[in-house]
Amino acid sequence: MLEEQVVSVGPREALTISSAQLEVSSQDGSKTPKSPFTRGFISTPIASPMKKAIENMHGYLGEVGRFTKLDPQDDWLPITESRKGNAYYAAFHVLSSGIGFQALVLPLAFTTLSWTWGIISLCVAFTWQLYTLWLLIQLHESDSGLRHSRYLRLAMAAFGEKMGKVVTLFPIMYLSGGTCVTLIMIGAGTMKIFSQIVFGRPSQLSTIEWYLVFTCVAILLAQLPNLNSIAGVSLIGAITAIGYCALIFLVSVVQGRIDGISYEPPRGHSDASMIFSAWNALGIIAFAFRGHNLVLEIQGTMPSDAKQPSRLAMWRGVMFAYLVIALCLFPIAIGGYWAYGNSIPTNVNGGMLSALYKYHQHDTSKFIIALTSLLVVINSLSSFQIYAIPVFDNLEFRYTSKKNRPCPRWLRTAFRGLFGCIAFFIAVALPFLPSLAGLIGGIALPITLAYPCFMWINIKKPHKYSTNWYLNWTLGVVGMLLSVLVVIGAIWDIVAQGIGIHFFNPQ
Repeated sequence: MLEEQVVSVGPREALTISSAQLEVSSQDGSKTPKSPFTRGFISTPIASPMKKAIENMHGYLGEVGRFTKLDPQDDWLPITESRKGNAYYAAFHVLSSGIGFQALVLPLAFTTLSWTWGIISLCVAFTWQLYTLWLLIQLHESDSGLRHSRYLRLAMAAFGEKMGKVVTLFPIMYLSGGTCVTLIMIGAGTMKIFSQIVFGRPSQLSTIEWYLVFTCVAILLAQLPNLNSIAGVSLIGAITAIGYCALIFLVSVVQGRIDGISYEPPRGHSDASMIFSAWNALGIIAFAFRGHNLVLEIQGTMPSDAKQPSRLAMWRGVMFAYLVIALCLFPIAIGGYWAYGNSIPTNVNGGMLSALYKYHQHDTSKFIIALTSLLVVINSLSSFQIYAIPVFDNLEFRYTSKKNRPCPRWLRTAFRGLFGCIAFFIAVALPFLPSLAGLIGGIALPITLAYPCFMWINIKKPHKYSTNWYLNWTLGVVGMLLSVLVVIGAIWDIVAQGIGIHFFNPQ
C-alpha cells in the first residue's frame, strides 16, 4: 500500500502526494526519490505555477549566493565600506588615477627611443596593460563567490599567502605612498609658480612651506570616509587632468617647434649606454600606465549579483576611461616630442610642464599659464586621495583585525593625518624622487604587465598548451624580464647621467 505525504503550499492549502509521484526511474530502472522541486511532480493548475516560482527562486538564490560571500570586516574598511558604485564612478576613479603628472614625462621616453620605436612602444604598452586590466576585472569575483576587492588579496589567493605578500606588498605600497609623495612635490611646486604668476612677484613662502600647505589641504580632503565618497573628487581630478593635458598640448603645437630642435639620439655614447637608456625609457612608458593597483579596489565599491555582476559595469567604465586616457597620452607624447625634441627639461617637475614654463612663459598669455598651473594643483590634490586610499585601508585593516570592531572616527582621522605627515617628511627629505620615474616604472611594471597573467593561469587554470595558456605565460615571463631590464637601465642612467641628490633641500 502506497504511503502518502503531505506537502504544505500555503496557510490553508495542502497537497496530498503519493510516494509513487515522488519517485523517478533512473536509467537502470531503479526508483529514486524525486524532490518536490523537480519538474513534473505536480500537474494541478494551482501547484504548477508555484513549482516554477519555487524553482526560479531556488536557482536565483543559488546564483546570488555565489556573489554575496562578503567578508563582514569589509563593511568597516574605506575601500569596501560602501558598495553603491557604478560604471560612472568607476570611470571617474580610473581617469583620476590613469591621467596625471606621469603623462607629462612621456616625451622624455621619445628622446631615447625616437619616433618609430617610441610610438611602437607606446602602442604595445597601452594594448598590453588594457588586456591585463581585463584579466583583473574578470578575476575580481571568484567561482566560490569571494570578491577580491584588493590587489594584495587576489595575489595571495593566486600565489599563496606568503608568496603573494612577498611579490606584491612592496610594489603596491610603493606605488601608493611614492605617488602621494611625488604629488606633494609637484602640486606644491606648481602652487608656488601659480602664486608668482598671479601676484607678479617671487613667493614669500619657501618650498618646504608650500609642501606643508599642500599636505594640509590633502589631509583635509582625505577625511572623506571611503572610496565611494570621493567619486566627486575623482571627477574633478579627471576633468582637470584632461584640461591641463589639452592646454599644454595646444600651446606646444600652436607655438610650433622651438629653435635648434633635434630629434637625433645623443651622440658620443657607447652601444651599451644606448641600450640601457632605451630600457630606462621603457620604464618611463610603463610608469605612465600605472593604476592597476587600484582597479580591484574600484570594482570593490560596486554591487554585484547574478544578473548584473560587477565586471560588466566595471568594464564599461574602464573602456570609456581608457578611450579618454588614450586621447590624452598619445597626443601629449607625440606632440610634445614634435615641439621640443631632445630639449625637453628633465628637472624635478620635468617634461611638458617645465617645457611650458621654460619656452612659452613670455609668448603665451599669463592667464593660460596660470590656469594650467591651477589645474595641475587641483589634479594633484584629487589624485592624492585615490592613491592614499590603499594605505588608509591597510592601516584600518590591522586595527579591525585585532579589535574586531570598526575603526573609531578619531583614530581614522589620526591614521590619515599620520600618513600625510610621513609623506610630507619623505618629500622634504628626498626631493629628487620624481627624477626616478624610470626606476619606479620598473619596480611597478610586474603589477601592471606580469602578475595579472600569472594570476589568471593559477586561478582560471586554462588548458595546458592552449592559446590562452601560451599567451599569458608569454606575457607574464616577458613582463618579468622587462621589469628587470628596466630597473637595470634606470640604475645605469642614474649613474651615467647623474641626478641632483640633495637631502632636506627641496628647490
